[in-house]
Amino acid sequence: MDKLKKNFSFIAISAVIGFMIAIQFQTVKKPVERDTRDIWQLREAILQEKELQSELLTEIRSIEEKLLAYESKQKQSKEQALRDTIQELKIEAGMTKITAPGLIVNIEPIIEEIQIGADISTVVSPELLKRLLNELNMYDAKFVSVDGQRIINTTVIRDINNETKIDGHSLSSLPIEIKVGVDNIENAEKLYNQMKVSKATEEFFIENLKLTISEPNPEITIPAYDNPIRIRYLESLKANEGGNT
Repeated sequence: MDKLKKNFSFIAISAVIGFMIAIQFQTVKKPVERDTRDIWQLREAILQEKELQSELLTEIRSIEEKLLAYESKQKQSKEQALRDTIQELKIEAGMTKITAPGLIVNIEPIIEEIQIGADISTVVSPELLKRLLNELNMYDAKFVSVDGQRIINTTVIRDINNETKIDGHSLSSLPIEIKVGVDNIENAEKLYNQMKVSKATEEFFIENLKLTISEPNPEITIPAYDNPIRIRYLESLKANEGGNT
């Protein structure tokens, strides 16, 4: 019985020793991996990393420059759009000289009446002139000047001391030249044909005046409005009332 116990104890001890030897063998067989590169290899790797970092920084700078150029172009585009809008508004307001297709209408005294010594009118009444301008506008006249005075939306035509005045400018003598500009030469031809059969000719004839209408011209120069434009019922906008920018 004692012999059996001794054999069992020997077997158990042998198993434990064998297990420990097996573990030690596995540990020796699979050591922890370490960087075995020498110093020159490490320096080369560091140099490659620095070159890659330099390339990335260069690319970042290039992208930033492109973004700045794009933002600058956008800003310039907005400024140019604003300048174009201002120029369009000036044109619509009559504040710029315009060269466009159109024709010229002259108001003259009737020669026959002069020859027989009749009392010749040298004044075009404001009502007669307004009717003529309204008719021109009805026939798509876009730019108009009378005796060198640009006609705009705020133009005032009235009688002052038996003298017709346009924004203070006196129409004191004949002939009076009216320049009319339109969008294109086709519209100028339409305007010419319509004015040739207009009732305005008869209305001026009754006042001993004659309308002479020139042939359509591809280039009629109409002066800019040179008087101050008075704006009523408007107030300046405060900085904090401008809304979103």
